[in-house]
Amino acid sequence: MKKVLFKSVPFNKDHITLALESGVDAIIVAQEDVEKVRSLARCTVLAQDAMPVIAFASKKDEEEAVSRLAKGEDVVIARGWEIIPIENLLAQSDNVTVEVATLDEAKLAAGILERGVNAVVVLPEGAEELKRIVAELKLSQGRLELVPATVTAVEHAGLGHRVCVDTMSVMKTGQGMLVGNSSAFTFLVHAETERNEYVAARPFRVNAGAVHAYVVMPGDRTTYLEELAAGEEVLIVGHDGSTALATVGRCKVEVRPMLLIKARVGGTEGAVFLQNAETIRVVRRDGSPVSVVALKEGDEILVRTDAAGRHFGMRIQEDIKEG
Repeated sequence: MKKVLFKSVPFNKDHITLALESGVDAIIVAQEDVEKVRSLARCTVLAQDAMPVIAFASKKDEEEAVSRLAKGEDVVIARGWEIIPIENLLAQSDNVTVEVATLDEAKLAAGILERGVNAVVVLPEGAEELKRIVAELKLSQGRLELVPATVTAVEHAGLGHRVCVDTMSVMKTGQGMLVGNSSAFTFLVHAETERNEYVAARPFRVNAGAVHAYVVMPGDRTTYLEELAAGEEVLIVGHDGSTALATVGRCKVEVRPMLLIKARVGGTEGAVFLQNAETIRVVRRDGSPVSVVALKEGDEILVRTDAAGRHFGMRIQEDIKEG
């Protein structure tokens, strides 16, 4: 996740209000305007002198930036930068910050050398695209590859403790969380975005599965559903593999009747325990949700396959079999 700062020089209250509503990490203003911003919201405000700007007009400018970064100084590379000089900086520092004014520039900066800059400073001329820039650099976690799996079993599994994850975000049709018995085979469990004649939609909620199940988290991690807690960031995944961050508002663990759902991709089979209720859905290969009540053998649903092997949620190299 990249840092997004917004520069409002000269001072523009409308732009600053937009930046605060967008969720930027900090706002840069002239020294005399710092207290004005602090009166609007609890946020990080930086005087522009604290982050001097270096324009790359020659190799000497690049060398100056390298030297100042090596000393631990915070500098910003002026808009108009080119990829090769930024690559040179990234080879020597993890604290590279560049100016941008468009979403395309922000995405380019975030992807250089596959790890990108640490932060971008959005200039006033980029205000129109600020919300999209924040969503791309702070909420998106890239794309995950989802594949269709063939359902091989849907079986009653008795009572169990299941975890209902209520987030502070509203999800759309086709979005949910990746959950499974194995970190190497997770099912896209759909958010409660659909309403029926008995139950209203709860688009902030994923009724995610049994307490013991793995859930895919930001940063290529997993955790057990039972360990999720309010304030923690979780990974929301779309049927197209797109990702976003959401913050847990609360988790509800309750005893409910459960179903065991198994599916296969090639020679690999995975499983997940989900509540036996019409509102609980997985996702068809075309992105449409299907209730576990209607699910049957032979149906195709979306899953993610991966290499097994996790220790405290972190990927490790180990011979392991999870069922």
